[in-house]
Amino acid sequence: MFRTRCQPRPGWQQLAAEFGFHFHTMYGEPYWDESAYYQFTLRQIEDDLEDPTGELHQMCLHVVDKVVQDDALMRRFAIPERHWDKVRRSWMQRDPSLYSRLDLVYGGNGPAKLLENNADTPTSLYESGFWQWLWLENLVDNSMLPRQADQFNSLQEKLINRFGDIAAHYQIQQMHFACCKDTDEDRGTVQYLQDCAQSAGVQSDFVFIEDIGLSDNGFFTDLENRPITDCFKLYPWEFMLREEFADALDGAEANWVEPLWKSIVSNKALLPLLWQYFPEHPNLLPSYFADDKPSSLDGKWIKKPLFSREGANISLLENGNETMLSEGPYGEEGFIIQAWHPLPKFEDNYTLIGSWLVDDQPAGISVREDTSSVTQDLSRYLPHIIV
Repeated sequence: MFRTRCQPRPGWQQLAAEFGFHFHTMYGEPYWDESAYYQFTLRQIEDDLEDPTGELHQMCLHVVDKVVQDDALMRRFAIPERHWDKVRRSWMQRDPSLYSRLDLVYGGNGPAKLLENNADTPTSLYESGFWQWLWLENLVDNSMLPRQADQFNSLQEKLINRFGDIAAHYQIQQMHFACCKDTDEDRGTVQYLQDCAQSAGVQSDFVFIEDIGLSDNGFFTDLENRPITDCFKLYPWEFMLREEFADALDGAEANWVEPLWKSIVSNKALLPLLWQYFPEHPNLLPSYFADDKPSSLDGKWIKKPLFSREGANISLLENGNETMLSEGPYGEEGFIIQAWHPLPKFEDNYTLIGSWLVDDQPAGISVREDTSSVTQDLSRYLPHIIV
């Protein structure tokens, strides 16, 4: 694995506009960066990333099965008690999942280490499934990369197939898609998923989360008062379960993607339980609940809230001292600690691997980098190749 500088495609910004990639630059800073790419060998992809991703995913599902059967663990995950039965029912009836992303520390040698599981609302999907593949095709066609250059990327194909599976499971031909207002990245992600659903023969309607209503007979509705019976929502369960209309979930008779059981997998309380059930696993880092950690801990540890996004509210613990690495609004529900494992550094950039799954199948990777050791929402996205 190494980082190679290259020339950006002439006029790629115009091409991005034509394909609806409107968030390649955010707040005046580059988000998509094709001035370099990351190169992997096939062995690194298959043995160090793809196979461990599938195994880690199955380990996470094992944790879900333990949590739904244990009230004390449901409480540990800070899931509101009045919704426990809904979460359990979602798991027991195996409500279908669409996709997830594992964040891995990997620098080309040794086992990849799991930092967290983005199992409910992972973004950077469009640029992973479509845009970086288009970049690869363009560079190969223009002889800027060797003809045999490849990419670990079957995301789009698997997403289309999975939408077909979900449509068959729920016996539907139409879905609503939803995200919050005022975020180009979320809207772009949802639009991409609408296109994938369309390719699977599933018609789509869009509604902003803020515009979802509740009818007199208890159904959620869009702005045209059409009932929302099946919905992909790019909106986290930890928010939904604490809002005014959460109690309407029971009577609304809506099928949600991602399903309610993903509220367990997307929670950082997952990490201490993974370490408890699979101690010393080569792809895991030692992790504990902050209020139940061993009495003496040597070395460096990272403190994370159960609920946090885009690297918010992260602290470093060392020798009894706590140093804040990033600010944010999270932490009320509690914290976990995880053994510090530095991100690899290429030139002046700290690099993080996102390993994607569609349903239960590894489907590709994304590479993010930053001059900061904490990957956040504006961290740059770089393409990758396999040679």
